[in-house]
Amino acid sequence: MKKMIWIFVLGVFGLCLLPGVPAAQEKPANNRLRSPLTREYVYPVRIVWQQGQVTGAEQLLKQGIGQASLNNANVVSLKTTEKGPASILLDFGREMNGALEVITGMWPAPNGPRKVRIRFGESVSEAMAELGAHGSTNDHAIRDFSLMMPWLGKVQSGESGFRFVRIDLLDVNAEAQLKEVRVISTYRDIPYLGSFKSSNERLNKIWEVGAYTVHLNMQDYLWDGIKRDRLVWVGDLHPEVSTVNSVFGYNEVVPRSLDLARNTTPLPGWMSGISTYSMWWIIIQHDWYLHHGDLPYLKEQQAYLQGLLKQIMGKVVDGKEQMDGNRFLDWPSSKDTVAIHAGLQAMTIWSLERGADLSTVLGDLETAKQCRETVAEMRKVVLPHHNSKQAAALLSLVGMMDAGKAYADVLSVGGAKGFSTFYGYYMLEAMAKAGKYREAMDLITEYWGGMLDLGATTFWEDFNIDWLKNAARIDELVPAGKTDVHAAYGDYCYVGHRHSFCHGWASGPTVWLSEHVLGLKAVKPGGRVFRLNPHLGNLSFAEGTFPTALGVIRVRHTKDKAGKVVTTVQAPKGIRILR
Repeated sequence: MKKMIWIFVLGVFGLCLLPGVPAAQEKPANNRLRSPLTREYVYPVRIVWQQGQVTGAEQLLKQGIGQASLNNANVVSLKTTEKGPASILLDFGREMNGALEVITGMWPAPNGPRKVRIRFGESVSEAMAELGAHGSTNDHAIRDFSLMMPWLGKVQSGESGFRFVRIDLLDVNAEAQLKEVRVISTYRDIPYLGSFKSSNERLNKIWEVGAYTVHLNMQDYLWDGIKRDRLVWVGDLHPEVSTVNSVFGYNEVVPRSLDLARNTTPLPGWMSGISTYSMWWIIIQHDWYLHHGDLPYLKEQQAYLQGLLKQIMGKVVDGKEQMDGNRFLDWPSSKDTVAIHAGLQAMTIWSLERGADLSTVLGDLETAKQCRETVAEMRKVVLPHHNSKQAAALLSLVGMMDAGKAYADVLSVGGAKGFSTFYGYYMLEAMAKAGKYREAMDLITEYWGGMLDLGATTFWEDFNIDWLKNAARIDELVPAGKTDVHAAYGDYCYVGHRHSFCHGWASGPTVWLSEHVLGLKAVKPGGRVFRLNPHLGNLSFAEGTFPTALGVIRVRHTKDKAGKVVTTVQAPKGIRILR
């Protein structure tokens, strides 16, 4: 009888334990997809501010076990009375993408859930703001919301990009107990194969922050910003992919994102509705093939590439671009129609030249010939540029403006004034073409370093050097008489707190320092031939690594007593270094 009972129990409750018998609830494998992302628990490093009856707040800075406990020891108490709420503002040390997890204690009866308000912020100012004030929004990711916390349990929020978290207990005449508050940080667990170190610690930090900014945006797809917009914008992708090539080497997030842009933009559409963004797609495809030599992948693009190139050529009349759609270079130049026309002329030339190269690789010699003929007609046209640094940089890079003149007449005027975090990369490239390497490093130090001076741990969607005047740091409560940079500034789609403080298109200095100071640049398809041409400027040494499909290249450059640069280089077998 007992034997029969145990057989029945196994039959009802333990069938999945028997070998060869599938679980009744198990779903087919094709309904599951393994995430490329890693989850990591991050605890706060600082209590920025608190108000009301909050006791034991420092306990939240200690690493916990992520589990509610019946002994109810070392809990933080928040008590809200009719006189006011209990609130706390936490700093997690640096910008992250993730969700908030709260582990709770056993507060006094009634033992039901407690309602708290959570506010995420890329700055202290944003975390303290009311929804709707100074551009504070819940666009793209919810950053201001109410959350029900269970008694003796745990709860998670949705994801956003943030560094600071404010928690307010909303229930009146109530107590809540927090055992732990931590971020579930979500990122790709990949090694930093590229590196940069020099005698200038500020440049070293800028390289690292640019690399981290892109790394944070390498989620399921390669996003533009971790708070806003969390989308694949192809123009943003160009500096980001360049950083991926310089820091991480091959990663599937790049072709995955390029394919998304292609698949969601049937011709004759423009990617993101912007003609230059479709042009950036061509340029990125060229750069990706240059570094990785993936011919099968390139062949998958052939039909779309051919159609897109013909579409672009169809918008050139008498050697002048006549692009429809959104005519856009970057935000600061978006009101200058003369500069935009000059910049679009240069972008059209650049994309058609890269398209001609790709078409040749693919054996489409007729399309390559048409591209080069169109470019030849466009090069006969001289356009005004309104002394726009964006337009001058592009014209210089495609050889439509003398590099030295572009620097002397436009790029050097006012130093960092007129720079932008996106097109600043191409301004730096134009300065390098003019041989102004030391000046470019000085500008990187001033402009991108200015964001670090304000407490940034990632680089921003936009930055104006004039914002530094009387500015408060973004990691502190704004002192009286100081300017709240996040709330006060911004334009176009990024007014006030809507401004993204982690935007991948701002990573240009990371690429630039690797390619022009370390001096390593891929020059032939496949990423197996590199040119080594370092420029140290005022640096006494620079060293680092650059990823390739066959391993990392290691270089070190040191100035001797006479000022001559002495170089040592180690390259993997199969990598050719041209000097």
